[in-house]
Amino acid sequence: MTDSINATYKPKIVSSPLRAPEIHETSIVDPHAKVHHTAKIGPFCIVEKNVEIGEGCHLMSHVVIRGDTKIGENNIFYQFSTIGEAPPDKKYAGENTKLIIGDNNVFREATTVHIGTVQDNKETVIGNGNLFMAYVHIAHDCHIGDNNVFANNTALAGHVKIGHNVNLGGFVKVAQHCQINNGAFVAGDANVSKDIPAFIKVAANPTRPLGVNTVGMSRMGATPNTQAGLKQAYRITYQKQLNLKDALLQLRDLNPDEEGYLVSFISSIETSMRGILR
Repeated sequence: MTDSINATYKPKIVSSPLRAPEIHETSIVDPHAKVHHTAKIGPFCIVEKNVEIGEGCHLMSHVVIRGDTKIGENNIFYQFSTIGEAPPDKKYAGENTKLIIGDNNVFREATTVHIGTVQDNKETVIGNGNLFMAYVHIAHDCHIGDNNVFANNTALAGHVKIGHNVNLGGFVKVAQHCQINNGAFVAGDANVSKDIPAFIKVAANPTRPLGVNTVGMSRMGATPNTQAGLKQAYRITYQKQLNLKDALLQLRDLNPDEEGYLVSFISSIETSMRGILR
């Protein structure tokens, strides 16, 4: 996967013996949990013993955080979110697995995120600056990068990998082991069962590629020349009716842009394990 996510990320947890976190009297926080003194825990929340919550985090209300869950700085969890729950997987037998969350993420109402399984790398990983809207589901062993948007009711099955600056519309469903690479845009209600290359725009009903995500690339700072190069790469991959092997030969002959967008696009095709959406 292009610009692979750092699966070894460890949030910075700093405890202070001098100050206690702000915890509402109706919440239950295990005394063994490590909660930074600047964190705020609203009413009717539950935080279990193996949880670590970093600086500036805020649990609004009715939030449950369980499992071996490490949470970085300035994350916000809205009501009824369930974070670090055991995977709903028949193979899971209570093994010691993890959930690692970075910084500056927002988990809106009723978001669910599960710990990993021993059948994969034993951890679910979420990077920085992501927005999870209401009722988003992140299953076990998913690896999610930075600055992504998951609209309402998006659901990721197990072992899914999401890059950086990805936008998933409402009710998008992503099948097991799929990869959605950097800068991709997926329209609402799409059913994703193949890998999506970097910077591709995907339509729904039926789910199909629909060009290059030029809006997203502009927001990421891609120049017009870079966008033109990606459009040429898209034509080779999707419109010339070439098999993938021949398309890759032509893609490698293109002049790479200095920003690396074309390299990311080609790499996301070459490293695909499930095959790409075409």
